[in-house]
Amino acid sequence: MKRLLAVFNTTAARLSALYLVLFTACAVFLVFYMTGSAARFLVNETQNAVVDEVRDLGQVYRRAGLRVLVREIDRRSRRPGANLYIIADNTGRILSGNVIALEPGVLDKEGWTENPFVYARFGDDVDVIEDREKAPHALAQVIVVNNGMRILVGRDLGEPQRFREIVRQALITALGVMALGGFLIWFFVGRRALQRIDRVSEASARIVAGDLSGRLPVTGANDEFDRLSASLNTMIEKISKLNDGLRDVSDSIAHDLKTPLTRLRNRAEAALARDGDDVKYRTVLEDMIGEADQLIKVFNALLLISRVEAGFSKQKLDDVDLSAIAGEVCELYEPLVEDAGMVLVNEVEGPLPIPGNRELIGQAVTNLIDNAIKYGATAGGKIIISASVDKATNTVRLSVADQGAGVADEDKERVKGRFVRLDESRTKPGSGLGLSLVSAIMSLHGGSLDLKDGEPGLKVILSFPVARS
Repeated sequence: MKRLLAVFNTTAARLSALYLVLFTACAVFLVFYMTGSAARFLVNETQNAVVDEVRDLGQVYRRAGLRVLVREIDRRSRRPGANLYIIADNTGRILSGNVIALEPGVLDKEGWTENPFVYARFGDDVDVIEDREKAPHALAQVIVVNNGMRILVGRDLGEPQRFREIVRQALITALGVMALGGFLIWFFVGRRALQRIDRVSEASARIVAGDLSGRLPVTGANDEFDRLSASLNTMIEKISKLNDGLRDVSDSIAHDLKTPLTRLRNRAEAALARDGDDVKYRTVLEDMIGEADQLIKVFNALLLISRVEAGFSKQKLDDVDLSAIAGEVCELYEPLVEDAGMVLVNEVEGPLPIPGNRELIGQAVTNLIDNAIKYGATAGGKIIISASVDKATNTVRLSVADQGAGVADEDKERVKGRFVRLDESRTKPGSGLGLSLVSAIMSLHGGSLDLKDGEPGLKVILSFPVARS
């Protein structure tokens, strides 16, 4: 896990750098694209304005002749903020207009000027056209009339250029603010996320080192990191419980199986050490077979618990009638209960449909009745099996109650573990796996196993979810 988080940190850093490069490239492209688009738009508008102006002057020329055209151009050139107007002879010498000088070669070709040109109006310094960077630029259309005279109508490009600069500055400022905001977000948010990853990495390192009591940090923000940490903590909790259970099972197996194995060996050794007839040898072998059968039962119970916890699937659960299962088990155990001097009372009324495995549920009820016979035996006592439906929780509850000594409150959870026996002297038969198997079966069915005081005795309640209609 630590290596995985280290790889994640490296990948996150590389992705951050890649995103930064992509953002910068997109920002530069956006600045140039927007400013270029704005400039082209204004240049097109400028050209349209010049075309309209030329069309109006052409109408004046066709209607009234050259003399009236010259007067009209002179009148228009005197307006505040007027366009550029030039009337020149066939040699390019300026005769009239509001332009005193312009870049050489502009009047040589009829039509639109190929590129923006520099110029100077009346009242401006003529030498300004020598400095192309500082001189004003314009775009114009040149018309040649019949006598060779040239008329230039143009428009200054200062406004489009200024607008382009304004747009460029605005975009650069906006993108700069965005970049600064992105950096601040990365610094305060991304850095915080990386710090949380580092804390998760440190916690995982301790867990990998063997400290399963540690947990990944959860801040309570309920974000993706918290949900991931909560899921991993649940997994670690389950692994810890499995390890503890495995350790307890190993200790219990070593403790509980040592005695019967020792008895088997001692009896075999005693039979070999002394002379005896066939009857004595047969008695010893029968005792040894009984001990071996008890050991087989223990291992069968362990295998069944493992099978329930790992081998079964919830997809194998069918709709079964809990009342029918309880009735069959009661019919089977009624003679055994009577031999123990008690009465078995079946108060379960059906039908009680639940999703479950018929064999496993029968095994669970069998274990509870068997425990009631062993530990709840009282002369004339009763073992009562009853059921009820809780509509509030949508569950069916099956209970097995005896009238014995019961179980202390502090032991009610402990007895669900494997090899746990409250009979410390081990004088009563059993392996301490009965309730553990019942608990595993209830977990498979999505239900619960609860131990309550029977007043007197013990009341064990199995809660099953109701079958969906």
